[in-house]
Parts: sequence; C-alpha cells; structure tokens
Amino acid sequence: MNIQKKKDRIELDRLVPEMPWYVEKFINYKLPDLSPSSLLEYVRDYKTFLSWLMAEGLTSADKMTEIPLVDLEKLHMDSIDNFRMFLASKRDNANTRTTISRKLSSLRSLFHYLSQIAEDEEFYPLLKRNVMAKVSIKRTHKPKDTAAKLEGKLLQEEENLEFINYIKQDYAHDVATNKQAIYAHELNSVRDCCIVSLILNSGLRVSELVNLNTDDVDFKKKLVYVYRKGKNDDTFKTPVYFRQDAIADLELYLTLRETRYKAPKREKALFLAIANGKKEGSRMTKRAIQEMVIKYAKRFGKPYLSVHKLRHSFATDYYMSNDLYKTQEQLGHASPETTQIYAHLTDKTMAEAIDRRKAEA
Repeated sequence: MNIQKKKDRIELDRLVPEMPWYVEKFINYKLPDLSPSSLLEYVRDYKTFLSWLMAEGLTSADKMTEIPLVDLEKLHMDSIDNFRMFLASKRDNANTRTTISRKLSSLRSLFHYLSQIAEDEEFYPLLKRNVMAKVSIKRTHKPKDTAAKLEGKLLQEEENLEFINYIKQDYAHDVATNKQAIYAHELNSVRDCCIVSLILNSGLRVSELVNLNTDDVDFKKKLVYVYRKGKNDDTFKTPVYFRQDAIADLELYLTLRETRYKAPKREKALFLAIANGKKEGSRMTKRAIQEMVIKYAKRFGKPYLSVHKLRHSFATDYYMSNDLYKTQEQLGHASPETTQIYAHLTDKTMAEAIDRRKAEA
C-alpha cells in the first residue's frame, strides 16, 4: 500500500466508529472496490451532512452514531435543497460547485445502497424511502469548458525546456540577494529539475511522484512503475513510459541522491528532502512538490503554473502525436471523457479523434 493510502486508511479507521452503523456497513461494502482515500472522502462528506442534520434539528439523536435510519426516510426535498444552500454559503468558500456535486453524489451513493442493496433480516430494504433518488446533480465541468479554462496557461513546446533550464540556472540569478533562497537552490536544483522534467516527459500525477521508489525506475525500458489513482490493487504497480528527454536529469539526480540528502539505506523514496532540524533525507511530501513548482513558476513569469498544469502541458503535446485512447492510458484516466480535454486544446477536433480511433479498430 502506498504512503498516502496508508495514512488515509489509518484516518478512515479512526473516523468510521464515529458514524452510524449503517454508514459503517456501507463503507465495509465498498472497501474491496474503492481505495481508502476515496472512502475517506465519503466518510468526511457524511460527517458534514449528519452534523448538519443535528444542527438543524432534523434528528432527535444526541450523538451522530445514534442517528436512526427513519430520520433519513423522513427527509423532504426541501431539506436537501437547504443542505445544498448550506454548502454553497460556507464563509470560507471551501465548497466549489464541483465539491458540492461530489458531496451530494456521496450521499446519493449511500442512500442508493441502503434502499436498493442492503437488506434487513426479513429481506426488506434498510431504507424504505430514498429522497436522494429525486436529486439532480449537474455535471460541473465538461471537457470543452475545462479546456477553455486551461487555454494559454500551459507550457508550449520549447517552453518546457526553457522552464527546466530556468530552474537549473536563471533562478539563481533572480534570487542572488537572498542567501536562504540561494542555499536551497544549490542543494535542491538538480532534484527539482528532475521532478519537473519527469512530469513534463511522462504526465505523472503529484501523488504518483511522491510514492515513487528508487527501484521503480527502469532506464532500459524508459518506464516508472506507479500506484495509479483510483486503483485499489496494492499488489500491482502500473508501468508508465517517460521520454528520452527525462533520462539525463534522472541519472544526474540519482548520482547525488544519497550523498546530498544523506539518505539512510532503509529509505526507498526516489525524491527526498531534508526537513528542518533533521539530518537525514526522507520522502518528499505532496505539498512540498506543489510549492516547489509554484515557487519557480512565479519567478519564471507564469504564476498560474502548477504540478497539474505541467501534467496538462505534457498531455496536450502527447495527444498531438497519439490517439485519444493512448493518451488516456498514458495519463491513467478512468474514462476517455476526461481525456477529451486535450482534443479541445489542440487543433484537432473531437470528431477527427473519434474517426481516427474507428479507423484503427
């Protein structure tokens, strides 16, 4: 099990006992099919909803664990609409339209299970009335809309190399008066170039990068082996190709990894960082990689760049010389619909991509 999944499983095991018995039953039902990370999102969404039920007086229960199923059966559409409004009006603006849709989808999954799958001892559904079956959840992002938002915010062809070279050399000139920044750059520039180069030449997600170990890299086949998002099989790592352009940066980083980061032999992580107050390197965190990319992007004059936009940059370029389904496989998308973004980001139309696919079949 990868590092993040282990953390999420521990957190999931901590939160589930705080839920009513029927939520725990649903989580156990989904456990073989979904990752701990996905199930943790479900439980957090249910905690938000059940806390709201108690605050609104829509249940007589004093504790979340004691909320009976009958209180869910008695919910009206007005109650669900009010919950939607509650999510949309949170002061911290934490709930975007996408987040609200996801939380409602989580609820719908639970209610569907309780009303259509789970049974009591007499073979009747646990939930006799399912108000969530009436709730319409609109898609918040269509591929064309997502592509429009990304327009002009990705690296184009020669800019990939320019960004990597900026990290290698020019960044140091821009922070020449900042001793702390210069020290950090001298220590980490080779590692940082390697990370950015690998993303721009493979399209890896930040979570996949974080979980890479040194023995996951195959230089001969130009492959890295990763735990792919959404796959709950912890015995299998998916091979993902990287371009020749990434090899030099990978090889240089690996020659320095052990000495520069004082890596203990037990540490298998590919990308390391030395935390404040520590003497030995340990696995970089997701946030550290994200903040590293943003730091360089701002100085490079493209403050909108992020790890995910570097992934999009690779994908757009990759799609130009490959079909929709090869791009889907390279990026690890569960659905080709997600990959359609890149058809809209290139001069090729979706119709051309589909026709090409038909011709190859």
